[in-house]
Amino acid sequence: MANSASISADIAGRYAQALFELVKDSGGIDALSTQVDELASAYDDSADLRDLTVSPLYDRNAQEAAITALASRMGLSAELANTLRLLARNRRLFTLPQFVARLRGLIADARGEVTADVTSAQALTQEQQARLVSTLNAKTGKTVKLNARVDENLIGGMIVKLGSQMIDSSIRSKLASLQNAMKEVG
Repeated sequence: MANSASISADIAGRYAQALFELVKDSGGIDALSTQVDELASAYDDSADLRDLTVSPLYDRNAQEAAITALASRMGLSAELANTLRLLARNRRLFTLPQFVARLRGLIADARGEVTADVTSAQALTQEQQARLVSTLNAKTGKTVKLNARVDENLIGGMIVKLGSQMIDSSIRSKLASLQNAMKEVG
């Protein structure tokens, strides 16, 4: 039996694919990308919006009215606004994070981009980010976008995830490897 996360991803994927195909035919991928980023930011910043999408206290009419107001206020395209209203009408707003992630993936694929998740012990400078992007561009042959975050627990170094590959050059992982090696010896 499939778990609820994969069911949500499947549902969101169908809506995202339909919206993407509609927008792709009209040449509005760049505008959609910008609006999806704005929608994701609004979702991350608003506890009320997150609550609206998952709370059973809001019926489909309340969700649709709120999403219509949000889409109007944010100036979202008719295609995106209609898709969000359809998600609300069908009680599928709980899939909004997966919907956004799938749309971002489709847009990146269409542009020939890949996203690298980079976790470092300290914030990377602009020069370090540029060098990392350049190296990853050469390695993949695609345009790489960085999704950088800081985790001070790494002590030093960084972890780069690019698709299914992960490069862990953090001090924390090297210390853990050394600790395991010492346990095996003694």
